[in-house]
Amino acid sequence: MSDQASRTWSNYRPSKAVWFWSCIGAAVLTMIVGFSWGGWVTNGTAEKRTEAASEKAVAELAASICVHRFLAAPDASAQLTTLKETDSWKRDKLVQKGGWVTFADMKEPVDGAAELCADLLSKAELPAVAASDETVREVEIAN
Repeated sequence: MSDQASRTWSNYRPSKAVWFWSCIGAAVLTMIVGFSWGGWVTNGTAEKRTEAASEKAVAELAASICVHRFLAAPDASAQLTTLKETDSWKRDKLVQKGGWVTFADMKEPVDGAAELCADLLSKAELPAVAASDETVREVEIAN
């Protein structure tokens, strides 16, 4: 910078109007950056996101319970085979009809849980059934 430009810059004194509009511009720019890239949200948006997260958590918990109840049923093997043979878009209805996502004192199933449960069950395998003592003795005698 030349000596003249340096003196002009150091001697500059903005007016009150320039100060005012600079502050307004900085505030507006800060809000634009904050809401666009900074992750700021309004109260209404925060409430909607909280509600959605809460509903998702309840559905995931209900789906976990559903899977456990389904696999613990006496006819789980047949039911799981039926579920896996059913079209993927019909599986949630099958789970709802079975009552796996309707819990005590509830008239309706938990929203979203049937679909999550059906997805988890479609990937599930039944745990190996422990052989009874008699079956083990029969195998030992045969050998």
